[in-house]
Amino acid sequence: MGGMDDDVLAAVGPRLRALRGQRGLTLADLSAATAISESTLSRLESGGRKPTLELLLPLARTYGVPLDDLVGAPRVGDPRIHLRPIYRHGMTFIPLTRRAGGLQAFKVVIPERAEPAEPTPQTHGGYEWVYVLTGRLRLVIGDRDLVLATGEAAEFDTALPHWLGSADGRAVETLVLFGPQGERAHVRARPR
Repeated sequence: MGGMDDDVLAAVGPRLRALRGQRGLTLADLSAATAISESTLSRLESGGRKPTLELLLPLARTYGVPLDDLVGAPRVGDPRIHLRPIYRHGMTFIPLTRRAGGLQAFKVVIPERAEPAEPTPQTHGGYEWVYVLTGRLRLVIGDRDLVLATGEAAEFDTALPHWLGSADGRAVETLVLFGPQGERAHVRARPR
């Protein structure tokens, strides 16, 4: 058993170095973000320092990854991801991405209603891509009032007043990709 633990711990250093490289951070950057000295970080990456929870927790937080990703712990038991739904504007938003910032993905469920809701357009920074999984989605963007059927998609700048709802009062399920800094979803390459 001890040998396996040593193997798991030995793999942490290269994993930490790779993550730092992917994020384009120097040891100084990482030290400033985690309050761990550069020498300790260097020794962690080279395997000269044994990783402890006190060292790994701030690193996992800084890199925005689960602790398991740093130690490469074998995932056993329940493989399900436990998503925490967000309830807003009478809709259920189920986050499908866990990283902070950048492009976010949600499954959005609009419940059935006896009467279709009245549009209440909102604006915020960013760019949104919506794909209808089931049902008929009413999409109001600026002065346009559209109905998207199952399998249809739309993309728009969220600085325009916009609103999503059921077109017929029945439940609607959509996939939404949202880029907070105006990042667009690249659905396909356009020919030159």
